[in-house]
Amino acid sequence: MTDTCDHVILLSADALRADHLSCYGYHRETTPVLDDLAAESLRFTRAYSASSHTREAVPALLTGEYPDTAIDSDYRLATETIASTLSESGFATGGFHSNPFVSRAYGFDRGFDEFDDDLHFGKHKLVALAQRALDKVRNRHYARAEEINERSLAWIDSVDGTDPFFLWNHYMDTHGPYEPPETYQRQYYGETVSDSKAQSLYQRAIDDPDSITEAERQLLIDLYDAEIRYNDERIGEFLASLRERDLLERSLLIVTADHGDAFGEHGYYEHPRYLHDEITHVPLIVRPPGGADETTVSTPVSTLSIAPTIQQSVGISSDGQSLLSTDADDVESDQPVFSQARGEGDHDHVRRYAIRTANGACFCERNQDTGALEFSACTDPSLRDELESHIKKRVQQRDDGKTAEADVDGDVDEEIEHRLSALGYKD
Repeated sequence: MTDTCDHVILLSADALRADHLSCYGYHRETTPVLDDLAAESLRFTRAYSASSHTREAVPALLTGEYPDTAIDSDYRLATETIASTLSESGFATGGFHSNPFVSRAYGFDRGFDEFDDDLHFGKHKLVALAQRALDKVRNRHYARAEEINERSLAWIDSVDGTDPFFLWNHYMDTHGPYEPPETYQRQYYGETVSDSKAQSLYQRAIDDPDSITEAERQLLIDLYDAEIRYNDERIGEFLASLRERDLLERSLLIVTADHGDAFGEHGYYEHPRYLHDEITHVPLIVRPPGGADETTVSTPVSTLSIAPTIQQSVGISSDGQSLLSTDADDVESDQPVFSQARGEGDHDHVRRYAIRTANGACFCERNQDTGALEFSACTDPSLRDELESHIKKRVQQRDDGKTAEADVDGDVDEEIEHRLSALGYKD
């Protein structure tokens, strides 16, 4: 480990649950690259996302604030991200991904010198039509990991070699529909599945989870694991490119996920707006500049700590706790970790909350119209009072806060709707 942090690199994977990584004890070898990375990093075994879906989890990840203040009622960015903070401190900033929910349409390009969200519209409808044609040709509605790598490495090479930089790559490959390349399908399933079958099965799992047979559930898991292995190898290629450029040893590297995916454990698939472990327990690996002795940290932590960790690593003051200062031996810590998720559909009047400590968890729903609280699954009665107190503080802070306004281009909105449909979000 060195004291010098010239660059900051944040790699996040969409819908990657912790317990499907081999370095987190999974029975399959899905992540040999991340296994090796964990051996020279801090690996947090009880890391939880601030929410269970991208629209609230990524804003929290990038800002260090809970979703109820990080975004407005339309899910547009309402506060400054780590990109803005580092840009003001002289860092070149680049963001590369293809998730429509955190695109420029929702203000997430703010603070980035280069922001590639894979939505290449320009200001002309013909460009939007060309983008849709490209999506159809590649039979994919997001950029594969190798494309994200190529774009981000090209940007790194364009940055003045003397300038510090902040890079955020967000990989979509582990998000459904699970359509891994054939080589990876055979590795985990033994044969190949057509994209149309994979898409149909994934959508049916969301729409009618009770119809999924055990064999179909296992197929979904096999395809998901294959996507994880594919993504792991692409991350390995990216890290190798950083080493070739002599950048990795001078960088703070953080690898995590915005949330996980469920496979029927609680009667649902994908990642609806609940707060169970399957969709909030995420991998979190932090490699300081120069690497570190392999360290396993069992203390519960939140993805909200990523932003202050970055700030403090580059000498910017922050009120939050750095992950690098977390006591690895304090496994009995009662430090609470909170999560939240805004309901949707018939539950759009509800906001769900959860608290986790080393010793238990508690869940609650708050009716936004009446303020009524309904608790469930509290393993420790004392957590109920602590969670209720947290909810009251969050409601007060949200009510006292201000929301941002953003103009959204109509063409961008139309293309986002098209892509969301392909990803299983729209009918």
